[in-house]
Amino acid sequence: MLIVISCNQKMGDVEKWKKEITDTELAFSAMAKTEGISKAFITYAAEDAVLLRNNKLIKGKGELKASYEGNSTLQKVSLTWAPDFVDVSSSGDLGYTYGRYVYTTADSVGNTQTNEGIFHTVWKRQSDGTWKFVWD
Repeated sequence: MLIVISCNQKMGDVEKWKKEITDTELAFSAMAKTEGISKAFITYAAEDAVLLRNNKLIKGKGELKASYEGNSTLQKVSLTWAPDFVDVSSSGDLGYTYGRYVYTTADSVGNTQTNEGIFHTVWKRQSDGTWKFVWD
């Protein structure tokens, strides 16, 4: 009986953690839309986050902040995304998401160009219980 109860509780925890990660991913995307890409990525990055951008690794929150400083092109950019899939480790400390994103830029005349693609994010539970990304 104890084994059945333990297994059911663990499955319930996994579903709860998946929802936490999904909610975090959606809040991250919403912040990027309303408050800007720079603020959202800095807010949701773990201190040891790594991002792959233009075939270059950005390592750590300090490098991430530096990469956004003075980047005025981000003022004319819209980035939206939502997870299509989420999974989490049985221990509840690591998870990942993937889904589709839409990246739209506007030139100086107002013409827009839209790029669509697939994102993949790895999430790590922080000591305060929140989820921050460690890979994007």
